[in-house]
Formats: sequence, structure tokens, C-alpha cells
Amino acid sequence: MSETAPWITYRPELKVLDCTIRDGGLVNNHLFTDEVVRAVYDTCIEAGIDYMEVGYKNSPRLFPKEEFGPWRHCDEADLNRVLGGHDAEKTGLKLCAMADAGKSDYRDQVIPRDQSVLDMIRVAFYAHQVSDAVEMIHYFDELGYETCANLMAVTNIKEFEIDTVLDAIAPTPTDAMVIVDSFGHLYREQVDRLYKKYASAMEGTGKDIGIHAHNNQQLAFANTIEAIILGSNRADATMAGMGRGAGNCPMELLLGFLRNPKFKLRPIIRLLQDHILPLRDTVEWGPLVPLNITGQMNLHPRTAIQFRGGDDPDNFVKFYDQIIRDV
Repeated sequence: MSETAPWITYRPELKVLDCTIRDGGLVNNHLFTDEVVRAVYDTCIEAGIDYMEVGYKNSPRLFPKEEFGPWRHCDEADLNRVLGGHDAEKTGLKLCAMADAGKSDYRDQVIPRDQSVLDMIRVAFYAHQVSDAVEMIHYFDELGYETCANLMAVTNIKEFEIDTVLDAIAPTPTDAMVIVDSFGHLYREQVDRLYKKYASAMEGTGKDIGIHAHNNQQLAFANTIEAIILGSNRADATMAGMGRGAGNCPMELLLGFLRNPKFKLRPIIRLLQDHILPLRDTVEWGPLVPLNITGQMNLHPRTAIQFRGGDDPDNFVKFYDQIIRDV
């Protein structure tokens, strides 16, 4: 066992995506300094990470620039100011942004790939938006981008809705279909079932299955490992698990688990020390009790986040009673 176990997770085709600036930006309205964004970028390169998601391509009409930082919109001018000259072939790192169905003016915001530093656009959508998602995937593919399909809130919809989405995505040119545990509600058995369902639906299409886990029940890392063991070849993580509410699978744990020698952990540890942990002085994330509760009850974390921002944030019993009453 001791001779073989350390290499059990070595799979060269498995790709790791860092979404610290995109998902972590939901904690601070994407008001990261250029220095932090660049530090994450440089760290991803040094650590051997495959993709870095630098933010959203979301509409400034819906997310005014007076309130939200540049990484909510990822205008080309901002991308070039901080990441100009990026070359995926030289660095080994590909850059991507997320476009939300219904929140992105994508026909105006996204330029052809050969004119942008971005390499991939990830399309995020709810089940009822699948037609929009299919249209977006085709549009971005025609512009030359790699694409991912991220069905959100999968724990909050019926089986036939999941099947309908998978049937619609399978014929598209997208490169990956991602299991997204938006509410941090999934357990291992559910990850198993969803992986098998997604993999069966995408069989023969060449698409990877990905995993994007939230940490409400402190299972993001465990569920990510489970998906990888089953065969997922795309795994999302963030530095120190930074992300909305309870956060995400921590990058430092994921790279410690993977046995691909191309991944380097020390640059991640340095980034945490120098740039990520200081952010905790002004913003909060992590699996606190109110977020544990919303995860267990399969609820959107917004109620817990709002409660933590109120006058009595540590009155967990009050929050629990409020949630039970409102359900």
C-alpha cells in the first residue's frame, strides 16, 4: 500500500482551474487590487495550474462600475493592464472568464479569442436558461474560445430537468460539463450519482466532466476528491478556499492530494501568506455555522451572508430559528 498509494491520483490529463478572483470576488465585489490579481496569476504559473478564471464577463448595466470592481466585467482594457502580454503557450496557463446567462451582454463584451488574452469562456446557467446557454456556447466557440458548461444549483432541480439540460449540452461544442454544488449541499453518494449521470450523457462526445464544490458542510475538498477518483478531469479550487459564503475547495489541499509532479505547492503557500490571508482583515469567508445550516437545508447562502453582515452575527440560534420558521 505504502509503495503505490502516493501515485494513485496521478493523471496527467486532469486539469486544475483556479477561480479565486472570480468566485472569491463575490466576497468583495471584485474589488481586488491589481497587485493581488497579478500575484495570483504569477502563482498559478509557478505552481503549474492549468487555468485561471480572472472574473466575470457580466453586464455593467446590471453591475455598475461605481459599485463593482473591474473583475466583474473583465473589460479588455483591464485585462491588458494587469495581464497584458499573456501567452498560454509560453506560460502553460490558460485564462478564462465566466459569462452568466441573463447577466452578460456577451455579444458586446466578448471579442474574438485572437484579440483577447482570454482562452476560455465558462457559461454559467440555471436549468431554465439552458437554451440561452446553448446559444452562448456556440457563439463563444465561433469566436475561437474553449468553453465550459456550468449548470448551477443542481441540488435544487428535478431529475428530468437535469436530464433535459444534459441532453441539450451534449451536442454542443463545449469542452466540459461541470457539476456545480452551488449550495454546498452534496454528499459523496450524490456526487457519485451525478458524476455517473453526467458522464453517461456526455459519453462519446469527448467532453470532460468537471467539479466545482462549495464548502458549506466542509465537504468541498472531499467531494472534489470523490469526483476525481470517479474520473473527473476538471477540478476547480481557490486559494485558501476563498469564495462566496463558505467558500470553495482549497487549492492548497487539492494540489497536496494530486500527485502530478508538475504541480508545486510552495508558491501557493507563499501567496496565502503574503496576499490572501491579509484579505481576512476586511472580508469574511469560510464554513461558519449559519452557512453550515444553509448547506444542510439546501438553501442559497445569501440568507446566511446577510445575517453575518447584520447587528447580531454570532447569534446562531436566532439564525437557525429564523430559517426553520421561513422554510
